[in-house]
Amino acid sequence: MTHTDQFLALSSRTGRFTYGAPRAVTFSADGTRLLLLRSTGPEDPVDRLWLFDLTTRQEHLVADPAVLLPGRTGAPADLPVLERRLRERIRLWAPGIGSFAATSDLAQAVFALDGRIFRTAVADGSTTELPVAGPAFDPRPNADGSVVAYVTGGALHLTDRAEPLSPADGAVWGVAEFAAAEELGRTRGHWWSPDGRAVLATRIDESALPLRWFADPSHPERAPESFAYPQAGGPNVDLRLWVLGLDGTRTEVAWDRAAYPYVCAAGWEGDGELLLTVADRLQQNVLLLSADPATGATRELSRTVDEFWVDDLPGTPARLSDGRLLTSADTPGGEARAVALDGKILTDERTQVRRVIGQHGDGLLIEAGQDDPADQHVFLLDPDSGALSRLTEGTGVHSVLAAGDTLLLTHATPTGIRRRLHFSGEEFDLPDRAAALPYVVTPKLARVTELGLPTAVVYPRDHVAGTRLPVLLDVYGGPGYQAVANEPRRWQARQWWADQGFAVVTTDNRGTPFVSPAFVKAIFRRFSAVAIEDQVAALQALAETHPDLDLSRVGVRGWSYGGYFAALAVLRRPDVFHAAAAGAPPTDFRQYDTAYTERYLGLPQENPEGYAADCLVDDAPALTRPLLLIHGLADDNVHPSHTLLLSEALHAAGRAHAVLPLPGVSHMTPDGMNELVTEAELAFIRSHLG
Repeated sequence: MTHTDQFLALSSRTGRFTYGAPRAVTFSADGTRLLLLRSTGPEDPVDRLWLFDLTTRQEHLVADPAVLLPGRTGAPADLPVLERRLRERIRLWAPGIGSFAATSDLAQAVFALDGRIFRTAVADGSTTELPVAGPAFDPRPNADGSVVAYVTGGALHLTDRAEPLSPADGAVWGVAEFAAAEELGRTRGHWWSPDGRAVLATRIDESALPLRWFADPSHPERAPESFAYPQAGGPNVDLRLWVLGLDGTRTEVAWDRAAYPYVCAAGWEGDGELLLTVADRLQQNVLLLSADPATGATRELSRTVDEFWVDDLPGTPARLSDGRLLTSADTPGGEARAVALDGKILTDERTQVRRVIGQHGDGLLIEAGQDDPADQHVFLLDPDSGALSRLTEGTGVHSVLAAGDTLLLTHATPTGIRRRLHFSGEEFDLPDRAAALPYVVTPKLARVTELGLPTAVVYPRDHVAGTRLPVLLDVYGGPGYQAVANEPRRWQARQWWADQGFAVVTTDNRGTPFVSPAFVKAIFRRFSAVAIEDQVAALQALAETHPDLDLSRVGVRGWSYGGYFAALAVLRRPDVFHAAAAGAPPTDFRQYDTAYTERYLGLPQENPEGYAADCLVDDAPALTRPLLLIHGLADDNVHPSHTLLLSEALHAAGRAHAVLPLPGVSHMTPDGMNELVTEAELAFIRSHLG
């Protein structure tokens, strides 16, 4: 199958305009050098390891998969199962070197390629393959790079010994479990002590979890694959933390695991202290704990409590170098997400803090929004006075990395993405080989209704005012993702859709982030009612100021939670929505995972009415509008059974609908397949809206 559309073909060839762009940027501790992953150009998908020296402004190729493993590219099919699943959790599709870990001075770097481990001496680029006990995953070097810890077959190994470091007890060691990697932001499961004498490691017992199975009907000769899935209301993994000494000692870290089953973050604060962040099952209480690695005893340093749930604020909780404790907090009345130092709120109601990067000089680097939630800026926060100094200007989503006195500011603005280094009083760009974005899109942004819902309208580039257009609602609408943002890549496909003859509308309903805590938490214990109410109200409000929006022809498309909303829209509001393409929709949240679903809806045993109200399967007899269901049959996040259960109910009710199965495709549609799906959506929606 080939793409006949120029934009879709270009999007496919360039990895949606990401091939050649730097990622996984890592500074040396002194801020003079950085390592990064990038392919050689805009149509090369294979990521290589590069060194950029800030003192000389020179870039050097450090490791090339094509040289190390000729004829193999590190494609997902060649990866160990654990690595393939972690990449799915972090939405990483990158042939070649998917990730790396390095010593703090960047003298040594290690990475896995097709289950084999390589160690590179960064200065001269000499690369050596290390012996491993089996297909290897997540290699991590000790402080001087002489020994590498890695996982194979569910056991934690070291490259300098034949026997595993972890005991053979039937558990999985050294990895992040599904809930941590998918929902809690922790993607690793083992950490070296600074002195290299011990490794802190997770121990995961999945035996209580139900199994989910996947079969590829396009390859009936292959055996199905299974994995343990933490289903809402059911058991989680039995997660423990152990300090594994290289001398054979083993010490379990002790905390109230029954009350606080989730480990959101962990690591060494020094040779004599561990820090870990734990949360209760409903994530209404989050503790920062200090642990003694010699005894495993823990003590509470801080506690963050919320009657709804504690939203993750990356970079918190944390202890500053002077011992003060930095936590997240909401300003009184829930107007803004803030940071607090030793319990005192530092930021005001105008500033929505999104991420804490860490200490920089005498201040704290933070990313936050002010005034317009579509923009994000970088600030330096004085931890004593609370004074803010803004380091970025202009419309866009600005972000930062820092080390020593060096800053890397990324400016994602309507005209493109620029990565600017600030080093030794000079400014210069980090090399970027990605394709230029084909469109400069200027969405018409507005805050509508008394709730101030963020909205955007994108018109065809050749639109003539007074010409009525069918409306396409391009939606996500769920927690954790902001759709209306001044980040240019997310508007490229929307402009393409508009150029097909639609007015493309996007709205962030209550429950989506970065407007205010109160805005986010309006979905507590019920998803569907708030989302549908806000999206309909926004459409009606926009039609008053955009008379070319023809609300008699409204289509809706979305993926994941957006797919859920698309199906919800035509099932419950056919008076407003006239056709839908629903990709990978979680049609019954009782079948979705624990950490995500219970955070918002609580336990199914305690909120059965909320779960039933948000389930789409029982709505099947109400379908009167065209509905296309799309699902990857290898989706281990939203299992394809979600779509099949709704389809089964629609068949039983005699309701016509279309289903597009994607054999071998996961929740993350790969480059090329995404564009083919888009063509199918366009054909379906266009045929039903005219």
